[in-house]
Amino acid sequence: MKRTHHCNELRPTHLGQAVTLTGWVHSRRDLGGLVFVDIRDREGRTQTVFDPSNLEKAVFELASSLHSESVIEVSGFVRARPSGTANAKILTGEVELVVTNLEVLNHAEVLPFPVDDPEVASKVNEELRLQYRYLDLRRPEMARNLRLRSKVATGTRVFLDEQGFLEVETPLLFKSTPEGAREFLVPSRIHPGQFYALPQSPQQFKQILMVAGVERYFQLAKCFRDEDLRADRQPEFTQVDIEMSFIDREDIYALIEGLLKRVWKIALNLDIPTPFPRLSFDDALNRFGIDKPDTRFGMELTDFTEDFRQSTFKVFSGTIANGGVVKAINAKGLANATQGQIETMTEYAKSFGAKGLAFIKVENGEWKSPIVKFFTESEKSALSQKLMIEEGDLILFAADQWLNACEILGRIRLYCADVLKTQGRLEIPTNQFNFLWVVEFPLLSFDKEQNRWYSSHHPFTAPVAEDVPLLKADPKKVRGQHYDIVVNGVELGGGSIRIHQPSVQKTIFEEILQIPPDLVQARFGYMLEAFRYGAPPHGGIALGFDRMIAMLCNTPSIRDVIAFPKTAKGADLMTDSPAPAEPKQLRDLHIELRVAKKE
Repeated sequence: MKRTHHCNELRPTHLGQAVTLTGWVHSRRDLGGLVFVDIRDREGRTQTVFDPSNLEKAVFELASSLHSESVIEVSGFVRARPSGTANAKILTGEVELVVTNLEVLNHAEVLPFPVDDPEVASKVNEELRLQYRYLDLRRPEMARNLRLRSKVATGTRVFLDEQGFLEVETPLLFKSTPEGAREFLVPSRIHPGQFYALPQSPQQFKQILMVAGVERYFQLAKCFRDEDLRADRQPEFTQVDIEMSFIDREDIYALIEGLLKRVWKIALNLDIPTPFPRLSFDDALNRFGIDKPDTRFGMELTDFTEDFRQSTFKVFSGTIANGGVVKAINAKGLANATQGQIETMTEYAKSFGAKGLAFIKVENGEWKSPIVKFFTESEKSALSQKLMIEEGDLILFAADQWLNACEILGRIRLYCADVLKTQGRLEIPTNQFNFLWVVEFPLLSFDKEQNRWYSSHHPFTAPVAEDVPLLKADPKKVRGQHYDIVVNGVELGGGSIRIHQPSVQKTIFEEILQIPPDLVQARFGYMLEAFRYGAPPHGGIALGFDRMIAMLCNTPSIRDVIAFPKTAKGADLMTDSPAPAEPKQLRDLHIELRVAKKE
């Protein structure tokens, strides 16, 4: 017989019915002459009962020997569980299946780690779980992650279809564009010595689709970057890629707010308020020290540049005289920070080029710090009033150029929040989602080593219209029409209004970014050519789909929401890849290897 119900379907309304279930042996218990087997499929699990009084001896013995994770088919009739034995933790907990027939579809050997005990399984080494990923995915929490991912993908497609978008697949074999992150190269057999690149994003194709008149495009796009990995990075990842014609930034904001509202409702049944707050890049740095701020807690940066401009403490006044700033945060209640914690924060400061970290501990009514003796009463008063200093507080300073000072305190702010959260002094609810748009990024950043400007976002981002005259006169003041969507300190995605005039795009490439004209033609000639034939105003965004699902599943690693992820070293332990190529394959690709032998 084929199964009649899944393993999370039986209820008291099915009492007395003859049913057949198929699935994996979740657990087996021998009690008082009866054998209880929980059978599990992707939907859930049901308790089955093997009673020797109404079973053939061979069937009962087979049930008594079942190994965990063996695949079985059971038939029988549904009855209510005896009084006092119901299991409220599972939806089928009021009933059980009295088995009349058992067939073992596949015996399972002893597993390398348990999948039926969440507490034990969660402590298993991750590399072992990745090696046996097919077992790891049987765990209910992992199956839940994949189910939620599928639901959100479907919901995304439905929402964008309702908004008039076309799902268009763009090529995975592209040309190399070395201006971005490191790429994966694919050698061509037909064209010796030439290479494709796996796309870092469909950016150029989706802009070409706007020229083609598609107007509203989206794709759950596979993208590739050959970067060093971490919890929120993989060499291949998925993004919700969107592009629209004849729109401005407000249209993008409204669309994405509507999409995320739908997604959070589908995934968590939460109604997130819209519209989202907006914060300029400068304000985000000034207040939180980072362009993707977590606004669920305070501890904001405060500026003391004017208060210390004439200070006798030369570290502060000297920095200000050289065009820098003085900023501080109050880590309330952290005056008990250990020497090790202070050293960690000092190392963060040094990693941004600072010589050290100035701080004040407020303990027993005293301000304990070697720098306090240099402060005047008015300087102390300014600190007390602006930071609302109280007993037990820890005041941390950064004196540096504006961006460095912000980033130093931004990193220390997050560290202090982690420490206070661990101590139980700062509560950050996991079901609170603070969305915001970060806008008005600088269009360009300056590379001192190469003595040239480079794009803060990418070279296709349009400048804010009123800043266009500054492109050549004062590039650092030019704002880009770039926007990031941020939630709880995580950048979910980013995008921009694009340059659609070929003359402006050519100016950015050649005069601002100083890319030689022949290189511009080789890399982007087809785009500039396309723009000559009527490119509409357009813009778009890409949302990190894996990051979004990880946040919805409340897991810190995107590896937990990808079916077959790579390790931090880019390896697939299950298939043992990457692996060497056969000599014939290399010959066909006209490749000769010269790999240095490891000592």
